[in-house]
Amino acid sequence: MTEEEVKRLEEMARTLSASGAYRVLRKLAPRLPVAVEPGTPTRPGLFVDVETTGLDPETDEIIEIAIVPFTYALDGRIIDVGEPFQSFRDPGRPIPPEVVALTGITDTMVTDQTIDLTTVEGMVAPAALVVAHNAAFDRRFIERLCPAFAGKPWACSMTEVDWVAEGFEGLKLAYLAMGAGFFYDRHRAANDCLAAIELLALPLPHSGTIAMSRLLDRARGVTWRVWAEGAPFDLKDDLKRRGYRWGGDTGFRPRTWYIDVPEAKQSDEIAYLKTKVLDAGREPTVQRITAYDRFSKRG
Repeated sequence: MTEEEVKRLEEMARTLSASGAYRVLRKLAPRLPVAVEPGTPTRPGLFVDVETTGLDPETDEIIEIAIVPFTYALDGRIIDVGEPFQSFRDPGRPIPPEVVALTGITDTMVTDQTIDLTTVEGMVAPAALVVAHNAAFDRRFIERLCPAFAGKPWACSMTEVDWVAEGFEGLKLAYLAMGAGFFYDRHRAANDCLAAIELLALPLPHSGTIAMSRLLDRARGVTWRVWAEGAPFDLKDDLKRRGYRWGGDTGFRPRTWYIDVPEAKQSDEIAYLKTKVLDAGREPTVQRITAYDRFSKRG
């Protein structure tokens, strides 16, 4: 496309936007490096995404992985985005039709394909943080594939930024991208990573805070998982209204109600259980959770 054509399209986009009758979405473009002051502390991060044969990290398999290295400042600015690593993987069985329809990945594309774990481990080693959009899903699959990820702190771009409070109507990556004014080629792991990094680099519409800054604040915090072991069945609705979830899939205290609370609210939650829920003298079980365990089987 010539420079003149670009100028003409930009003028058309401005005209449409100014009319108030149209909203213009721009295609995601590569993010350029950001100049920072000498001596600015930065950290290496990785954004990861996987496509899988299903939802169960114990029985389903990764069929595609993407890892995008990026550099961020401690205040949340995205300084640079590196070259994506992408690889298919043969799951050893046919890909379900619904997964093919969703991802566009076919059996032919993955046949005899493997992921170079030496390359992956080399990317993981220097990372100060691993981020995924829905880390509770990606982390369990990826740690099973490559245990080197288990020793890293993780963050979730879907749940650790309060997108709804900032005016977004959904948490899916495509919805967030549209809300931020851009679109991208969806359902390929590398493109999803690049789109999510772009979202984290932008200022949030209501607060004006860089999204990555909010993510880092949440990731750095300590939370406590408080378990309502022994809670009477007839109190389940009260627990649900308070935010408790059923812990049958957590791998720590199966088949028990639990809630995750910030450190400042831990004592209040324990007091609630002891006075309103549990038998006299029974102490709730608590688990300290940091970014090293959060979203994994361990937390």
